[in-house]
Amino acid sequence: MPHPSVPVPRLARAALLPLLLCVAGCGDVLDPAGDIALQQRNLIYASVGLMLLIIVPVMILTVVFAWRYRAGNKDATYDPHFDHSTSLELVIWSAPLLIIIALGALTWSSTHLLDPFRPLNRISAVKAKTNERPLLVQVVSLDWKWLFIYPELGIATVNELALPVDREVRFDMTSSNMMNTFYAPTLADMVYTMPGMRSTLHAVLNKAGDYEGMSANYSGAGFSYMRFKLRGMDNAGFANWVGQVKGRGMQLDTANYLKLEKPSEKVPAMHFASVQPELFQRVYERCVTPGTPCMSEIMARDAAVGGGGRDADEAGEGMPAGRGSVPREKPEGALFKDQEEIDRVPHQSKPPLPAPGTTDPDSSRNRGLSFLLLPPVPGTAGTARG
Repeated sequence: MPHPSVPVPRLARAALLPLLLCVAGCGDVLDPAGDIALQQRNLIYASVGLMLLIIVPVMILTVVFAWRYRAGNKDATYDPHFDHSTSLELVIWSAPLLIIIALGALTWSSTHLLDPFRPLNRISAVKAKTNERPLLVQVVSLDWKWLFIYPELGIATVNELALPVDREVRFDMTSSNMMNTFYAPTLADMVYTMPGMRSTLHAVLNKAGDYEGMSANYSGAGFSYMRFKLRGMDNAGFANWVGQVKGRGMQLDTANYLKLEKPSEKVPAMHFASVQPELFQRVYERCVTPGTPCMSEIMARDAAVGGGGRDADEAGEGMPAGRGSVPREKPEGALFKDQEEIDRVPHQSKPPLPAPGTTDPDSSRNRGLSFLLLPPVPGTAGTARG
């Protein structure tokens, strides 16, 4: 019984608090603003509904059986020799099996339909796809901020992503330093960004408004503040926003990017009125710093010499000339050679300092010893302790 001084509604609210905390983290997921996020929310609803088809009956039957076969019910049949029922076994195994089959089919179809690399097949549930070209946005995850480049518009922003409503968007994503996860819950699913790799996401925003995006993969001290504002606008509002960025922004060239690449926290929204051409490609190929060779250049030189050598006279084993080529035979290891065939290499390790031994037993240099020699006991030989 509750305490007389504590109202029952207050206890009920306290009991619901853990459930509310769990649901609070799913608010944006369950309130999508884009078609991909909408389909993902419906997928969650369908999956939960299918699982509840078996969970709810089991919970109800648990109470029913406990009540029906309680010790005080003398009318219930008591059969201590019961061991098998074919009809009961069919019900117990067929229902979960059918649910698993349904969940498997749903997972298989949604995995292909919601593949982030796959272009959209519709703009919304009530609007078919048009011939309008998708808007290209290049995303770079930095420490600890987000850089968005609009190459077709010649502008860039930091921690602010503006999108026109009902227009397909293609995101090309990479990272400058470490792995992150691009995640805008109201727009689409999570996609990883990694240095030297490029990911792709197709999505669309169907509702105007201000939303939030974040990094969903821990990446260091400033991870908690690695968030960005997602702004949905109509075509006129988006065009006006682009004009404002071009009129008040800075230039995103190599020097400014290298400054931006340095770790920083709680970075406010920044705008760049112009972007150096091919900046995203150089970030992706990890050659923004002047004098650094790009990955494509390294691979081209590697393929030209038939491997990983520095020149044609020193062709290594790195990049074969083609998929059908066979690398040269691997040299035989020293384990399979005779003693006279092994090339001796001088030992380069620094000689260890002599351990203090019994003169200074507490010295830290004694920790590397495999055993300690104890002083001899009079009348016996020296002993060793392992």
